[in-house]
Amino acid sequence: MNEKQIELDKRYIRMARIWAENSYCVRRKVGALIVKEKMIISDGYNGTPSGFENICEDENNLTKPYVLHAEANAITKIARSNNSSEGATMYVTASPCIECSKLIIQAGIKRVVYSEHYRLEDGIELLKRAGIDVVYIEPKEA
Repeated sequence: MNEKQIELDKRYIRMARIWAENSYCVRRKVGALIVKEKMIISDGYNGTPSGFENICEDENNLTKPYVLHAEANAITKIARSNNSSEGATMYVTASPCIECSKLIIQAGIKRVVYSEHYRLEDGIELLKRAGIDVVYIEPKEA
């Protein structure tokens, strides 16, 4: 990768971190941006579906099963717009889980840049298996 692309990747990861601040989740705030041709075409953060209360954890501090991940929110926004994520890059603050990785593949996203490791790596492995370029940026470098 060239130096210009690395600097862009760091900039978009920082923006995804800022976007994660919109999340009402207490345990973990995650932000995602979908970028195509240097233009942000979608964004998302983890939270409850539209019309639900903005409380992500139950009384035992466990994430409610209907909470949407940042990646899923960004991809579903694309579906409701006139944009296409074909060939785009997704910037996400935490590595995608297996379910979000399946959505990323189906959405035609060709690159994923992330800055925090999730406890499971199966999502990252699936992305690589699908031929998607996966880039990790150390949080302190972004």
